[in-house]
Parts: sequence; structure tokens; C-alpha cells
Amino acid sequence: MAEASRHGGIDLSDPSSRSPDGGIFAALDLGTNNCRMLVARAEQRRVGDGEPGYDFRVIDSFSRITRLGEGVSATGRLSDEAMDRTIEALKRCAEKMDKRRVSASRQVATEACRRAANCAEFLDRVTRETGLSLEIISPHEEATLALKGCAALLDRQLPYAVIFDIGGGSTEVLFVRIDDHNALSVVGCVSLPMGVVTVAEDCGGGDLCGRTYQGVVERVCKLLEPFEGVHRIGDKIAAREVQMIGTSGTVTTLGGLHLKLDRYDRAAVDGLTLDFDVVSATTRALCGKTMQQRAAEPCIGWQRADLMLAGCAILEAICKLWPVGTLRVADRGLREGLLLDLINPALLKVAPGPMHQLA
Repeated sequence: MAEASRHGGIDLSDPSSRSPDGGIFAALDLGTNNCRMLVARAEQRRVGDGEPGYDFRVIDSFSRITRLGEGVSATGRLSDEAMDRTIEALKRCAEKMDKRRVSASRQVATEACRRAANCAEFLDRVTRETGLSLEIISPHEEATLALKGCAALLDRQLPYAVIFDIGGGSTEVLFVRIDDHNALSVVGCVSLPMGVVTVAEDCGGGDLCGRTYQGVVERVCKLLEPFEGVHRIGDKIAAREVQMIGTSGTVTTLGGLHLKLDRYDRAAVDGLTLDFDVVSATTRALCGKTMQQRAAEPCIGWQRADLMLAGCAILEAICKLWPVGTLRVADRGLREGLLLDLINPALLKVAPGPMHQLA
């Protein structure tokens, strides 16, 4: 195992280790549903007023649905089968890191590991069997990294943005301020204990009936109402000061369905703008299909067919509460934010904001 992979990356306390010159970087995101990794090479470019900075070019990637969080909402524990599946995926990631001679990496885990009572046991096993060192990050850091990853899609002419990530085990929502100097600050952040896997499991499977679907919409709206009450986002929407960006499999899939793609194409979907009417029509069409019909859609498939309606219900609640009118689709987020932090941490600074606790 390469040294950077074995120990989880470079020494972030050593400024000399932050130089990206000639470096290969890896960012691994282990979520409730997916294990995903990007490997990238740093590239120098001019930023801002011409000062040198670094971006990255992806040279390798990995994505596998492992459903690590399967059953966690009911049992509070990671199952042996889910851990086995995930360990196999992480072994593949470690092999790729070694093959690419990764010089710096960061591997993070999110909601499933935050919830599971036996997470420490799982993390020990990961280190023992793969050499990787997983770091459990908070919902606030998860959301902030996702913001960094999709910041390039922000319209800097609008002073506010609602940015959300519908994950497998939770949904993070950020309210962001863009000042006159294009600096970003997090006005507020909230994490909902509802994601596509947890909602699908809690509702008895992926075929949500009409009443159950509406129940999820109402529950998400109720959870988000205190956040709206604090920040009065609706007033800023009425003043046409707010944009919305969604970074999740739910919104990227809806983008692919809207474009009627024969197979999913990230280049076509990333940065796509969808009117709320289009989002609603595409969602209604999905709700009218059986599980088999959803699975037959080339942008969905069998592995995600049972999760789409749960994601659509969460998305509908967000759009209902904050009727911005358009949604920009981001096929980027946490992993890209991790890479930017590794390669050039000073390039994009985000002022932190409060994490809102749910009652």
C-alpha cells in the first residue's frame, strides 16, 4: 500500500506538504448508498487577479453502489453483508490509488457511519483489510465541502443560493451568501435525517403510494420550516435574489431523464438548468411507473429504481418551500471539494455559518 493511502493523506499541518506540483490527489466519499472516488492531477492556472492557483484534471475514478447504510435506520448497526460489500469496493479504491501513485488523499465517511453503533469496528476493519484510513466528517463539513465542489456553477450576479445534497442517509441544505467581492459565506446549514435509502426503507420499499409520497413531502417541509423561519429565504426569493443548486443522484438522474439520454452522460447533465415545471413533470411521470419500468430507464437501472421516488419526494418538498423557479443540476460536490482543499486550500475559502439543530 502506498504511504499516502495507508495513512490517509499528507500531513496537513506541514505547509511544505501542500505544494501540488507534480502531485496526484485522491478524494474518496463513502456514503450511505455509494462508494465513490476521484483521482486527479493538479494543474496550474491563473485565478482572480492573475495570481497563480491550482485546479485539477481527473485521471481516474471509481463508483459503486454498496448500500453500506442498508438497515441502519431500523437496527442502528451496519450489517455484515453491507460491510463486506463496502470493504470489497474500498479495496478496489486502494488498488487504484497505488496504481496512480497518489501522493495525497483524503477518505471520508458520512451519515451511515455517523449513525451506526458498530462504526468503530467497521473503521478498524477498513484499515486492517484495505490500508485506508476513513474519517467521519460532520454534516456541516460535508455540506461545506459540497459547496466548494459546486461553487463554479454559482451565478455570481445573485447574492444568495440554496444548495442541497440529497444523500442516502441524510439531506444537507446550505443557505449561502455571495458578497460583492465574490466571497462565499454560509449563512446557515441544516442536516435532515432523511435520505433516499432511509426514506425508502422506512416507507416499506421504493414503490411509495400517493399518500406515503405526500407524507414524506410534508415531513420534509415541516423539518425545514424552522430553517426558513430563521433566514426568511422566501422573502429573498420574492425579491429575485436567490438561485438553487442541487447536487445529488436524484437531481442528476432527473436531468438525464429530461434530456432523454440513452445512457447517463455527465457532460450533458452537469450545469444543466431545469425549470420547476420540468422537475414536476418528470417526477410525476416517474411516480406513474412501476418499479420495473423505472429500472428500465437507462439513467436509473435496477440498483437505484427503489430509491428514486424517495429522492423525488425530498426534492419536491425543497422546491415547494423555496419556489425559486429553476434548479441548476450539479454532478459534482463533496469529492471535488475534497480535491480542491487538498490541492489548493487557499483558492476557495468559505466563511462558516451556524449548524441548525432539528427539534
